[in-house]
Amino acid sequence: MAQTNSAAVSATFRERTVKAILSVIFFFIVYLLLIISGIGLTVLAGYGGVMLIAAKPSFLTFMIGGGLLCMGILILIFLFKFIFVKNVVDRSHLVEITREEEPKLFDFIEEIVGAVKTDFPKKVYLSSDVNAAVFYDSNFWSMFLPIKKNLQIGVGLINSVSELELKAILAHEFGHFSQRSMKVGSYVYNVNRIIHNMLFDNDSYNSIAQSWGSVNGYFAFFAGLAVKIVQGIQWVLRQVYEVVNLSYYSLSRQMEFHADAVAANVTGSEPLITSLLRLDLANHSFNKVLDYYGDKIPKSISTKNIYEQQTLVMNFIAAKSKLQVQNDLPQLTTDFLNRYNKSKLVIENKWDTHPSIEDRISELKKLGIEKSVASDKLATCLLNNRVDLQNKFTDKLFLAVSYPDAVVYNKNEQFFEEFESEFLSGSFDEVYNNYYDNKNPDCKTQELNSSAEKYELSDLFSNASIDLVYSSISLENDIQVLKQISNGSYKVKSFNYDGHKISSKNCDELIDKLTVDLKEIKEEILENDIRIYSLFLELANSQGKGGELKNRYDSFFDLDKNYDEKFEYYMKMLKVSDFMHHVATFDAIEKNMLLLKEEERQFKIQIEKMLESNVYREAITIEMRVSFNKYLSEEWVYFNGNQYLDEVLELLSKSMIDYQDVLSKTFFKTKKELLEYKAQLLQYHE
Repeated sequence: MAQTNSAAVSATFRERTVKAILSVIFFFIVYLLLIISGIGLTVLAGYGGVMLIAAKPSFLTFMIGGGLLCMGILILIFLFKFIFVKNVVDRSHLVEITREEEPKLFDFIEEIVGAVKTDFPKKVYLSSDVNAAVFYDSNFWSMFLPIKKNLQIGVGLINSVSELELKAILAHEFGHFSQRSMKVGSYVYNVNRIIHNMLFDNDSYNSIAQSWGSVNGYFAFFAGLAVKIVQGIQWVLRQVYEVVNLSYYSLSRQMEFHADAVAANVTGSEPLITSLLRLDLANHSFNKVLDYYGDKIPKSISTKNIYEQQTLVMNFIAAKSKLQVQNDLPQLTTDFLNRYNKSKLVIENKWDTHPSIEDRISELKKLGIEKSVASDKLATCLLNNRVDLQNKFTDKLFLAVSYPDAVVYNKNEQFFEEFESEFLSGSFDEVYNNYYDNKNPDCKTQELNSSAEKYELSDLFSNASIDLVYSSISLENDIQVLKQISNGSYKVKSFNYDGHKISSKNCDELIDKLTVDLKEIKEEILENDIRIYSLFLELANSQGKGGELKNRYDSFFDLDKNYDEKFEYYMKMLKVSDFMHHVATFDAIEKNMLLLKEEERQFKIQIEKMLESNVYREAITIEMRVSFNKYLSEEWVYFNGNQYLDEVLELLSKSMIDYQDVLSKTFFKTKKELLEYKAQLLQYHE
């Protein structure tokens, strides 16, 4: 079907635009009244000061008159200071490129600009990450003067998409500025920045007020009075800020949908859908490689090209997730993204600036725009010299890293071999089909008898069984949120559940229904766990290993029970030490320290038991043991009466983190050993 390159403006977008315009008008009316009041107060203060001096010239009247004038000027400075503030986007992580350097990429951008009917960017930058954005430096006058935009494209993004998908992504970015109706958003954005500046960016203003107030006591009085008046103005602006913010966020969500429609008119709906589905995996893979080399800094190991390894990780995860890979790019689906999220509860967040990926894809599918243009070419083909450019940005990523020795560069084969080994060591055998990723073997399985009916392994660990587990988790989470709505701690008037709009007043009725549903699902899961236990016990008995299997289950269940008890001590320490992350009076700190010390005595006992136990021995490194012993060696003082002692606080923090780390690693290791033993029983049976 034929399509034009002009995306139609939806009725919802028009409605949000009108509300946004009204909010901007509302701001300017309020601001104009504040300006008039400020000028009037300044004139009145100045006139009063002059008349006072004229009536009775003296040092006192000169000081009072000057102080009044100072007060008025300080108020005016506050009301007009945002005009002189410029928002400059940090470009330190960017590298500007030219047409001479990347001719194919520039021709590609020019084609998109023509299709979208907007201006070519002022400058084009590359960054290292998985992202694309159009940006510009702004100030107050940006609302009235045309400003050329800059384009930023992430090398990690180019490495993760096809040429057609990149076209859709860039068309979306340009779509934000291609039509007159979209420019309303920039007005609301600038108004937001103005109010934000007046509410929160006041360091320089406070410095001026303090310096003027330090002249003498008279000036200090009137400077303090000016600050009080400014606080009153800020109270008014906070009310306006909420109105403008709500309209901005609401419009911003519609702007995303509209920019998607612009992109769909350029490439069709599908390329943007496939790129949206993949970007989270691409970003996750990129960060996985970064984390890997972050851990290698002490060993002075790095890489020449992080992007080739990003691709390796992305396709490895795709293979493990049984995703189709076409042209070296994983093909994801909406069902795959939501495979573990079975929640039916939808609460509209009025403070979200972006709609969800699922909502964007849903709208793109409704558009259903098809284009005959098709290309399997990777976006990296647009780069003049892909490898050199990727090497350059890899160097830039690690430029600030200080290595202890001469750097050794991992080849792709070395990296992948170790990454795969680490990945597999942190996951369970594929035979379980992710059944145990977020659940544990149930201790009740040993107390109950299964029916004589035989079940296939594929049935016990089927996708339907996995769906039951994640339905249970989602239901538990939904019930907790609904309880917060019911008791008033989460304030919403209404919400959607399973496609139906429900008033918050009817929460309790829904909670009762979901509680019954949850109980039924948990009973189904328990029945499945009993069948699993019976199958593996029968296998073990047939191999003369029934006793060993039972012992392994018992060991795991004992650890599971102890884990909850021991983890509770960690949670209590987190709670009683939280006050140190907030500003408080000295008296409040001293009182909280007493509570901390009381809880710490029990926490130290748990660490002592951990150090003595063989169960946790393997998870405790030499460094941990040294740190634990130092922590246990004396009663540390964390606050000396007027300041925190950072070095000792670091010891406390490390002890808490290490304690939780040892618990988690030991629990995971024991669980993995049990599941591996069961998997071995299957292998021997075969």
